[in-house]
Amino acid sequence: MSDEHVAFLLLALNLIAFLTFWLDKQAAMRGEWRIRESTLLWIAFLGGSSGAVLAQQIFRHKTRKEPFRSQLLAIALLHLSLALFWLFAPSAWIGAAFRIIVRLSH
Repeated sequence: MSDEHVAFLLLALNLIAFLTFWLDKQAAMRGEWRIRESTLLWIAFLGGSSGAVLAQQIFRHKTRKEPFRSQLLAIALLHLSLALFWLFAPSAWIGAAFRIIVRLSH
């Protein structure tokens, strides 16, 4: 997968996360059916953490709800750590880490 494909995928996931938080906020204000917290967290975990955190702050949605708030923060910090590792780790480390993950998944 090329860097452009990864960037597009992450952009799409973050847009989906942002819109999902917005939809849930709208439903909350109207007293309608809500999106499960587990669904919001999964969307964030799958790559939409930046969009989720941005939407949380802009819409003031689920900012005081624990443990949701802490779980979303942990996901965002995990993604930040992975991004920093990807940017600054020697490429040999990234290749080794990828091989370990592939072995563990089999």
